[in-house]
Amino acid sequence: MGIFSRFADIVNANINALLDKAEDPEKLIRLIVQEMEDTLVEVRTTSAKTIAEKKDISRRIESLNSESEEWERKAELAISKGREDLAKAALLERNKAVEICQELQLEFNKIDAELTRLSDEVNQLQDKLNDARARQKALVMRHKTTSSRLKVKRSLHDSGTQGVVSRFETFERKLDELESEVESFDIGRNKNLADEINDLEKEEEIDMQLAELKARVESKNRK
Repeated sequence: MGIFSRFADIVNANINALLDKAEDPEKLIRLIVQEMEDTLVEVRTTSAKTIAEKKDISRRIESLNSESEEWERKAELAISKGREDLAKAALLERNKAVEICQELQLEFNKIDAELTRLSDEVNQLQDKLNDARARQKALVMRHKTTSSRLKVKRSLHDSGTQGVVSRFETFERKLDELESEVESFDIGRNKNLADEINDLEKEEEIDMQLAELKARVESKNRK
């Protein structure tokens, strides 16, 4: 099973558990990022152990190659001394070393392929983690904004809020009435002033008419 499959199983299990509890979506976001980080740590730890095992196998292969070459040299020496029995025994030991070396080489190749696959998956997971971290703040902010809007909407539709709004509207009407009463006093006072000015204008007009009348009388008297 690849690390993505294991990671998906872990995250899905935790997300389902949190959804059942109606947990905060922000916790889900943090959970996903945390699971990705934990998975990376786990896989890197496993990779380090596998790399150490690969190095150990590589040393054993080198040692067996040297051992097989040494048995090959001893077999040649036995033949040169006319000891075929010793040469056969040396060849048997060489063959054992070669056989073990071949088995270890197959294991080495498998480990090497596994490490290559793990390296690719780790790089992919690291990229996804970087992307998740970059988007985490934006997603959390979106959730907070949406939650705030939802609270406002609920508040606007709440009966208690409607009562408060109604009381405010009543208070505003009372203020309107008080302001109207104040303005009524000002209107009355302005009307009296207008009357006084109108009286002055009438008086001025009478004075003008009187002056004209005097002028006509004086004109007649001169004649």
